[in-house]
Amino acid sequence: MKVKKAVIPAAGYGTRMLPITKAQPKEMVPVVHKPVIQYVVEEAYHSGIKDILIITGKGKRAIEDHFDRSDVPKPNHYVSELDRILEEVDIFFVRQKEQKGLGDAVRYAESFVDDEPFALLLGDTITFPPCTRELIQIYSRYKTSIVAVEEVPIEKVSLYGVVACKELEDSVYLIEDLVEKPSVDEAPSNLAILGRYILTPEIFECIKETKPGKGGEIQLTDAMRILNTRERMYAYLFKGRRYDIGNKVDWLKANIELAVEDEEVGGEIREFIRSME
Repeated sequence: MKVKKAVIPAAGYGTRMLPITKAQPKEMVPVVHKPVIQYVVEEAYHSGIKDILIITGKGKRAIEDHFDRSDVPKPNHYVSELDRILEEVDIFFVRQKEQKGLGDAVRYAESFVDDEPFALLLGDTITFPPCTRELIQIYSRYKTSIVAVEEVPIEKVSLYGVVACKELEDSVYLIEDLVEKPSVDEAPSNLAILGRYILTPEIFECIKETKPGKGGEIQLTDAMRILNTRERMYAYLFKGRRYDIGNKVDWLKANIELAVEDEEVGGEIREFIRSME
C-alpha cells in the first residue's frame, strides 16, 4: 500500500523553549518566514501526502487558526503559497486529552490511519531535503516500518531514542533493538531517531501494550520495540539537515542558516554577520 496519510503530533508543552512558549505553542515559533509546523506540513505535502492529522492539546488553538484560509486583504506570496497548499490538502485535528507521552499521542491517530501505513512527523522538527519523501521511497522497497536516524555525539544519546542495527545497504539498516534515552554506557550505538517515521498500523496494538517508561510516559520507542518483535523494521541514515526546534540552540541555528540562504533576506543577513567579525 502507498503511504497516503501523515500524522503530526504537536501536543507537547515545549518546556525547553520557555519562556518563549509560555503563551504560544512551540510549533508556532517562527523560523525566518514561517512557523515551524508549516515547514512540517509542507514536508508532508511535498512528499506526496494530502491527508494530514495534527494532534494538538491544551493551548494549541493557534495551530488550527494558522491553517485556516487567509483573510488578509493583501496577502504576500508566502501567505498565497500556503493558501495554495491548503487547497490541495485536507488537514484534520484531534486533541490529546492528557500529556502522557508521544506514544499516547500517536494512539489518537488510529481511526484516521484506518489500517494503512502512515508517515509520522514530529511537529517541532524540520528536515532538508524532505526526509519523509526519502523514507517513502525506501518503504516502497521494503513494505514495513522504517525510522529515520542520524549520528549524534555519544555523550548526547541520553536525549534520544537509539537503535541497535546492522547495515544492509548504503544508509539502510535492519533494526535489532531500540532503547529510549539510554545512558552512554547503555547505548547500543550513536544512531538516534530524529522524528521521522513510516509506521504500519500494527503500531497501535503495540502502543496499547506499552507500559509507562521514561518520565512515566508512554514512549513511542518502547512501542516500536514491541513492534520489532512482530515485523522486520528498518532504519534509514538521513544525511540531510535536521533542526530540533524544541531547543533554543537548534532554533537559533535554523534561523541563521535558513536566513543566510534565503532569497529575500539572505544578502542583508550575510552582510550583518560579516559586520560582527
